[in-house]
Amino acid sequence: MEKIAERDSFKSRTGFIIACIGSAVGMGNIWLFPARVSALGGAAFLIPYFICVIVIGFTGVVGEMAFGRAMGAGPMGAFGSATERAAKGRGLGEVLSLIPVLGSLALAIGYSVVVGWILKYLVGSITGSVFEAQNVDGYVEAFNSTAGPFGNVGWHIVALALTFAIMIYGIASGIERANKVMMPLFFVMFVGMAIYIATLPGASDGYKYLTQPDWSLLASGKTWIYALGQAFFSLSLAGSGTLVYGSYLKKDMDIPYSARNVALWDTVAALVAAVTIIPAMATAGQELTGGGPGLMFIFLPNVFAQMPGGRIVIIIFFLAVGFAGLTSLVNLFETPVEALQTKFGLSRKKSVGVVALIGTVVALCIEGIVSGWMDVCSIYICPIGALLAGIMFFWVCGKDFVREQIDLGARRPLGRWYEPASKYVFCGLTILVLVLGSVMGGIG
Repeated sequence: MEKIAERDSFKSRTGFIIACIGSAVGMGNIWLFPARVSALGGAAFLIPYFICVIVIGFTGVVGEMAFGRAMGAGPMGAFGSATERAAKGRGLGEVLSLIPVLGSLALAIGYSVVVGWILKYLVGSITGSVFEAQNVDGYVEAFNSTAGPFGNVGWHIVALALTFAIMIYGIASGIERANKVMMPLFFVMFVGMAIYIATLPGASDGYKYLTQPDWSLLASGKTWIYALGQAFFSLSLAGSGTLVYGSYLKKDMDIPYSARNVALWDTVAALVAAVTIIPAMATAGQELTGGGPGLMFIFLPNVFAQMPGGRIVIIIFFLAVGFAGLTSLVNLFETPVEALQTKFGLSRKKSVGVVALIGTVVALCIEGIVSGWMDVCSIYICPIGALLAGIMFFWVCGKDFVREQIDLGARRPLGRWYEPASKYVFCGLTILVLVLGSVMGGIG
């Protein structure tokens, strides 16, 4: 395997943490989390969700970051080095790594379609064309036109162009710098919207979803299952993006500290989205009964159209969501870009060019089937990738190696609970997510 002559890296711990937050904060926080909170017990849902975030954050997120840094490579190089350590040869690991690498590429391709929708609605909110629909049926018709085959080619290409323009500048000058701008703006915009919506008549009804829990639902297995799925996918665990970003880390970085901050701010982003969207729906007398594209592109625009100052709010909303989408998209595309650099020794520009060509062609072809495409990626490929990464690091590399890499650069070592928690609890939960997701058609 040809090695890259010089490997880029994050300039600072803060830049790395913000980039990881950018990869984690995405559509799951915005169009799924508020609906889950509303439908599964309000504040009662938050208890299992917080527990799952803590468990997964301190096992899976820490593990993927440490695995990438230890091997100085993304999935292809890391998996190959792991099997080589176990005297199984690099070939086996590199073949298995194709699952998270291609899975990340496939998820990025589907995600780019959604980001294209966001850009179209952002521009439409500025020009006023979004408000041409007179009711929910009108918004449904407009969205179906956008989401059909080749229904949004122009803005889809713009989304891809923006993503690859950021990536071509590398880790420090491109990805780190872009996230340092977009992620703080995302939080400022959502907090601003939340404050404004709190002043509107009827918003108080929305807060009841968050402050008056239905404790009976806490005893339901469904609540815990969906909390697990939400936490798992929200933290962007797939054996790909987090592992790749970890590979750009310097050896003196405190990984447990970084993972804790990523989990914290990803959760804050989800909560801010919930306290913005649920009261907004309440101001229009609508119930939040489902997530997905319908929430963002049908029901919320209809709500904003009825809201005082709604034309300004919807611009801010789609701009903030656009930032979240772009930072996640950059992270997803980084995995195949890094794999080409590691395996074939290509320059960054050439690697980005190859991925851009493949990603653009395939993305345009799946515009009409993106929902099914994303389901396959999220239900099957992502959990399998996370499970393989967990097995490679926690089981194949060995206990002593794992402990050395976790504690390297840490201000204080994790307790001895970490090894059994990561080997058995995290890997077990990953299998559970995969099995239940397959049976239930998705829990993330």
